[in-house]
Amino acid sequence: MVSHAQWKLARDRKVAQSISEGDDSAESAERVRRRRELDLAWDLGQAVYDRRTALGLAQTELARRANMTQPQVSKLELGGSMPTVPLLVRLARAMDADFSLRPDAEDVVRVSFIPHDPAHAEIGAEPPSTEPASAAEAEAEADAGTERAAATG
Repeated sequence: MVSHAQWKLARDRKVAQSISEGDDSAESAERVRRRRELDLAWDLGQAVYDRRTALGLAQTELARRANMTQPQVSKLELGGSMPTVPLLVRLARAMDADFSLRPDAEDVVRVSFIPHDPAHAEIGAEPPSTEPASAAEAEAEADAGTERAAATG
């Protein structure tokens, strides 16, 4: 069985060979575009794999939490599919994380699942409300805001 890292190396070699054989034509530009898509699919899969293993989850457990099948999780982690946004949202919820795609200046997209605050570790837990619990607290906050404005203005 090929490990995750070995598969990526073999894929990278194949894509690099394909790109190096091309010239500066439209076909070469298509190869570069395809390589970027493959890199993004791989990076998405790696981000899912990293977060899943950090949580100590098996692929079957992640699949259950995200309403997927284990083979779908496996294919995704190996970079064999490009997930939809709704699927990424389900995966993020299943792994108690926020999902982030950040393009950089070199047309490279950085992918990550950012764990939620440990205080909100329960999946599906709502963050604490920042609104005052009572009218008295709301009035006290309003008075404090007025005092700050008077002191600075």
